[in-house]
Amino acid sequence: MAPDAAAPRGDHASSIAPSASRHDPNRQVRGDERRELTEYVTAEYLKGQSIRDIASTIGRSYGFVHRLLTEGGVKLRTRGGARKSSG
Repeated sequence: MAPDAAAPRGDHASSIAPSASRHDPNRQVRGDERRELTEYVTAEYLKGQSIRDIASTIGRSYGFVHRLLTEGGVKLRTRGGARKSSG
């Protein structure tokens, strides 16, 4: 799915953040813009969105979103689903 096709999630942050960094994915994000983007990414992640989905929504890389979450002090979820029992 292309980043432009992602629908906003409904809260006011989703109407701000995705457009904040979408214009040039290689542009550095600093100051208040970075803080706002970190707040948006954190909120979406805590609602259950995956890092990949968030990255696609804002038009940035997985690594960039992961870095914002880490900078924001978010405890990241483990990978994958439930393990199969051995028996």
